[in-house]
Amino acid sequence: MISPALAPIPTPPAAAGLPQHTPLAVQTRDGVVESVHYGSAIATAADGRTLLAAGEPLAAFYPRSALKPLQAVAMVRAGLDLPDELLALAAASHSGAAPHRDGARRILDLHGLAPGDLENSTDLPYGAREREDWLGSGGQATQLAQNCSGKHAAMAATCVINGWPVRGYLDPGHPLQQLVAQTVAELTGEEPERTSTDGCGTPLFALTLRGMARAFGKLAAASGTGAEAAVAGAMRRHPEMVAGEDRDVTALMRLAPGLLAKDGFEGVQLVGLPDGRAVAVKISDGGDRARMPVTVRLLAALDVDTSPLARIAALPVLGGGRPVGLLQATDFLAAAHSPNDSDAL
Repeated sequence: MISPALAPIPTPPAAAGLPQHTPLAVQTRDGVVESVHYGSAIATAADGRTLLAAGEPLAAFYPRSALKPLQAVAMVRAGLDLPDELLALAAASHSGAAPHRDGARRILDLHGLAPGDLENSTDLPYGAREREDWLGSGGQATQLAQNCSGKHAAMAATCVINGWPVRGYLDPGHPLQQLVAQTVAELTGEEPERTSTDGCGTPLFALTLRGMARAFGKLAAASGTGAEAAVAGAMRRHPEMVAGEDRDVTALMRLAPGLLAKDGFEGVQLVGLPDGRAVAVKISDGGDRARMPVTVRLLAALDVDTSPLARIAALPVLGGGRPVGLLQATDFLAAAHSPNDSDAL
């Protein structure tokens, strides 16, 4: 058996095959550019038309945890019925605070399940403060503390409701995952280019920013008693369960009521507006800090009042404890597609 250290290194894609991202955010320090974040972004209309685009928004990418609201829609369609705060947790990448861990346990208890029925990976709480408190109290990496535990508890519960096997609920051939795949394809209007596995073990689909934006627009505009409206309403009413305190996604939904927001690892951000418009952002280097400034710039371009979002629209760069620069979005829309040619995307 070859030692992992001696195993062949996969050949990286040729430059010609890389997505054609564009500079979306820049960090300056005393007037000098220190870092540049490339990526792609898109804004879509309620009917799915492209309104604004930058970079290569039709390049396939993995939405990561931004898929959770779509997965939650599939589960509600399959009979999952939870109080709002627990349904929001089912669509969450939570920080691992006590309400998050207790909420995941409540979902399990309501359906006769136990933490041992979860099939997600183990981890420490995601939030910095929550992780520090957890470790200070002697906590270790567990499945309940892992930031996807709400979704996994809901997946196991959905299996119980439908009489499906709980064991193996992450298998792509399992009835639950088949339903999720159908729902994702319906909401995005796309068939995944390929399927992989997310960090928590869930099947993961390669889609486009346009498809994901269309899906979030549908969820954000949904009304009535359908699954889309239930998930969107729960997330809006309980943004602290979708992420947590000191998290920018929670702040965005609190500062701009009506917006539906979800982030994903590797620099992904989705936002749906009540009128069905939506924006989607992918930061190419996977960095987390550029997501929100770029998202706010897109929202401003859609004539959304972003004045309440000033503190997450640009991030101060400190030197010796005082501001000496700024991380902010570039003027990436200046060279973006105009409304006249956007329909070609």
